[in-house]
Amino acid sequence: MSGLINEETRPRLEAWLAEQLGATSVAVDDVSRLSGGAISENLALTLAVQGGRLDGRHAVVLRAAPPMEVSASLNKAQEFAVLRAAFAAGVAAPEPIVACEDKGLLGRAFYVMRRAEGVAAGFRVVKTDEPQRELARELGRQLGKLHYVRPSTPGLEFLPRPERGPALDAARLYREWAGEVAERDPVLAYGLRWLEVNAPPPGELVLCHRDYRTGNYLVKDGGLTAILDWEFAGWSDPMEDLGWFCARSWRFGRSDREAGGIADRADLYAGYEETAGRRVDPVRVAYWEASAYLRWAAIAIQQGCRHTSGTEPSLELALTGRMLPEIEHDLLLHLDSLEA
Repeated sequence: MSGLINEETRPRLEAWLAEQLGATSVAVDDVSRLSGGAISENLALTLAVQGGRLDGRHAVVLRAAPPMEVSASLNKAQEFAVLRAAFAAGVAAPEPIVACEDKGLLGRAFYVMRRAEGVAAGFRVVKTDEPQRELARELGRQLGKLHYVRPSTPGLEFLPRPERGPALDAARLYREWAGEVAERDPVLAYGLRWLEVNAPPPGELVLCHRDYRTGNYLVKDGGLTAILDWEFAGWSDPMEDLGWFCARSWRFGRSDREAGGIADRADLYAGYEETAGRRVDPVRVAYWEASAYLRWAAIAIQQGCRHTSGTEPSLELALTGRMLPEIEHDLLLHLDSLEA
């Protein structure tokens, strides 16, 4: 059994789930840890529910907060609310079931969502002889649906609105997240200043996933089954998600396929324009791709600190922290291409 769910905590979890679901009883079976999820811990469970609104057996995922919070991410109650809004908007997100903010139950806040089938690992998703054009189009369509969620949506009042506009607010946050590294690293300093000087004017605000990329969605038999990892979501420029998806960091060695290593940008953009009700702005996408490298660099620094602080020793976190030179190289290549 997982460290979170053991002989002591399982009865508490089962009783709590029964109360939340209006069931006579709930049994938690088949507990195993899922791979991936560098920030949150994901556990696969089977719930055997007797009575109530979910009577029957259900394959679910319990998604728990990390031992050390990352400033860039939402807490689990907030992430659950975003997931619920996306699901209600018709996005291919896992169905949210229930959330718990009481850390006394398992030691951390968590929520439960329905489990989807498929492969998420980026290096496996991109491993095809031919471009996956329909998959890219469908990912564009799903993003277009998500971007219909606006700040007036009930239940998302906790998400802050940009003060100076999404671009300048983002650059300020990246500088804060990177801490002193942003002051002594010349590439980060240059990149952050570039973001400030070239920031596009504020426009419409939509709900952005902010980690929409290969590796954060599930694919089965070549088709999309679910979009995962909603912990970074927030109000922003709709072009931010497109820039993030196309960043070189998420192509997993297939740099020739600029849309997440699976197809050409044109396929992603075409799908997006089918459902979004707006045209893709390539200039703004290029800006947000530059922003993506700075954001990923700041997150990598934080991930490395989770390991080096001793709070959460992890080879994966340590290796992520050492990716900074590679991310900076991708940033410089991108900025050079814009100058050309």
